Amino acid sequence: MIIGLTGSIASGKSTVANMLKAYGLPIVDADLVAREVVEPGTPVLKKIAEVFGQDILTDDGHLNRGRLGSLIFHDETKRKMLNDIIHPAIRQEMLRRRDEYIANGEKTVIMDIPLLFESKLQHFVEKILVVSVTEEIQLKRLMDRNQLSKEEAVARISTQLPISIKEQGADAVVNNNSTFEETKKQLETILKNWNVL
Repeated sequence: MIIGLTGSIASGKSTVANMLKAYGLPIVDADLVAREVVEPGTPVLKKIAEVFGQDILTDDGHLNRGRLGSLIFHDETKRKMLNDIIHPAIRQEMLRRRDEYIANGEKTVIMDIPLLFESKLQHFVEKILVVSVTEEIQLKRLMDRNQLSKEEAVARISTQLPISIKEQGADAVVNNNSTFEETKKQLETILKNWNVL
């Protein structure tokens, strides 16, 4: 079974991902793949440098995220150009890893995709597990974690689909408003219902 794990910023998705890892379930982490496809020497990084200029590389050949970010931040066209280079490579690598786990006999693979709904990747998975949290707790956690003002935190949250919408697309929801133990108990119940455990 391919399970898509998603949530929203500061919902506690990473905590749930670590719980799944502790069960020995293989995880394909979209954020990790996104970093790896732009490592020095990769075709993706070469292509980005061709399109945006060698200035976006550091002296040792790494991607200078700050410099690239300032180029695309206020420019929708450039941002689309970058996404058109990066996104297909990320998706291809994620599917390659998923298929490799399956080929190696894994019965369940977790695809940890923060923007599963925003990127319309539901077809990558068979079940969707959403980590949810109340808006108040989400806001507080984000402000505390990233030392943001309320306005900054609200702005970050508003770039993603509301959790309530994600819940509607979920096969199961873990409410991460309470304790670690409570979250773990909910996760265990879901995994047992899905015959994963």
